[in-house]
Amino acid sequence: MNIKRLFAGDTENTAVQFLRYCFVGGLAFVVDYGVMVLLVEVFGLYAVLASALSFVLGLSVNYILSTYWIFKKSRFSNRFIEFAGFAVIGVIGLGINTIILWFFQDYLAAIGAIPILPQDKYYAAGKIVSTAVVFVWNFFARKFMLFK
Repeated sequence: MNIKRLFAGDTENTAVQFLRYCFVGGLAFVVDYGVMVLLVEVFGLYAVLASALSFVLGLSVNYILSTYWIFKKSRFSNRFIEFAGFAVIGVIGLGINTIILWFFQDYLAAIGAIPILPQDKYYAAGKIVSTAVVFVWNFFARKFMLFK
């Protein structure tokens, strides 16, 4: 496979789109995770709330880059409907994210399930797990529900 093809031009190849989504998702994760840690560590916000707020910023980065670089052919001619669908999938992802983060923060931390992890850092581990799960959900839901 041509390396240039992986990064430039339009493609309908799911494997190429998935690789590109890894880059976009990685950048969105840096925004999401960085803002969450900032809100928790610097501003003292409750981790689950901070995660929800940071998720919205990550979602915005993801939408912009996804529609311009990964998924060029929408199933919808109306951008508002496309964004609404993208956001609905994102909100479902946010629900998955929040449940996993809550489970780590309020359940696993309370019972000390991971002995090597300080109790006040379970939110960070939960965010990594939730990001992986939501990443897979978001890619396949968007690929097959919103884009051609």
